[in-house]
Amino acid sequence: MPKMRAAIFVEPGRIVLDEKPIPNIGPLDALVRISTTTICGTDIHILKGEYPVAPGLTIGHEPVGIIEKLGSAVQGYREGQRVIAGAITPSGYSEACLCGCHSQDGAGTKHGWKAMGGWKFGNTIDGCQAEYLRVPDAMANLAPVPDGLTDEQVLMCPDILSTGFSGAESGRIRIGDTVAVFAQGPIGLCATAGAKLMGATTIIAVESLPERIDMSRRMGADHVIDFTKADPVEEIRRLTDGRGVDVSIEALGRQQTFEAALRVLRPGGTLSSLGVYSGDLRIPLDGFLAGLGDYTIRTTLCPGGKERMRRLISAIASGRVDTRPLVTHRFKLDQIEEAYDLFSHQRDGVLKVAIAP
Repeated sequence: MPKMRAAIFVEPGRIVLDEKPIPNIGPLDALVRISTTTICGTDIHILKGEYPVAPGLTIGHEPVGIIEKLGSAVQGYREGQRVIAGAITPSGYSEACLCGCHSQDGAGTKHGWKAMGGWKFGNTIDGCQAEYLRVPDAMANLAPVPDGLTDEQVLMCPDILSTGFSGAESGRIRIGDTVAVFAQGPIGLCATAGAKLMGATTIIAVESLPERIDMSRRMGADHVIDFTKADPVEEIRRLTDGRGVDVSIEALGRQQTFEAALRVLRPGGTLSSLGVYSGDLRIPLDGFLAGLGDYTIRTTLCPGGKERMRRLISAIASGRVDTRPLVTHRFKLDQIEEAYDLFSHQRDGVLKVAIAP
C-alpha cells in the first residue's frame, strides 16, 4: 500500500513525523495532495493533551492543495485543480446544515453534544499536516483557488480568517461602530481586520507583545492598549469618553479577558466570544449590570464549507485584506517537529508558520 509522511499524534507531549498509508476515498470524497498547511493553536492544545484525540491521528486542519483523485460521484471539479477546504467540513445535508448552522454539522448525537461540531480534520479523522488528505463531502467543501493567488495568500482562509471574521460578523458591527478586540494572536488579528472590513471606524486592540502590537495596527487597529502598562477597561472607557464600545471581541479564552470585554460594553452592546475556554466562565454581577444591560453575548465556531471559503478568497483577491504578513516562519514537512517546538513556545516573534510537504 502506498505510504505518505504525516504528523501523527502519539501521546500528550509527542507529535512525530512518521509514515502511514495514503488515504482511500469514497464516492463523495476527494484526495488532495497538500502543497501548504500550517499549525494552529488548537493543535498545541492537542499536543499538550488539553484536547483529547485518538493516538495515531494525523493532525492539522488548514489545507491548501491540489486534487489528486476524485470520488466516483463528485461533480464540478477536476483532478489537478488547486483548492482549499475549511477546517469545518459540513456535509450539507445534516439537520444542523438544513437549519443554516453549518459549523455545527455532526454536533448533535444520541450521546449528547460535541463542542467542536463539524470540526473533523485532525479531530475525528486524519488531518492535513501530511502529504495527502481525504476531504469528505468534497462538493460541499472544496473551494477552487484562482491562479493569481499564492498558497500563502489563502492559507489563513480555512480557519483563522474564517474564525476572526466571524467574530466581527457575530458582533453585527455597523458602519461607525467602536470595537474592542482583546488579544492580537492570529485570530484576534483577523478579527481586527474583519471589524475594519465591516465598517468599524474606531478599533481598539488589547495586546502586550511588541510584534503583535505592530501587526494589529497593520491589520486595522486605531489604538492599541498594552495591558501590562495600563488597565484596558479604564483606557477603553477613557478613549470612548465613558460611553463604552458597541462591540467587544474576546479572542483569547480566559476569564479575565471575558470579564474585561463585558465591562467595556455600552448598554445594549454585544460581546462576541471567539475564545476556547478550558474551565467554567463566571459572569460578574456588576459587569453584567445585574442582567439589565440589554447585552448580547454571542459565541462562534469557525464557519466552514465551500461558499464560506469562496467569500474569504474573494476578500483576499479584492485586496481588501492581506494575511500574508501573518506568516512569519516557513518549514518543510520534514521539519514539522521543529515547527511545533517553535510555535508551541511562541519564540522568535512567531505568528503563523507555513509548512510545505
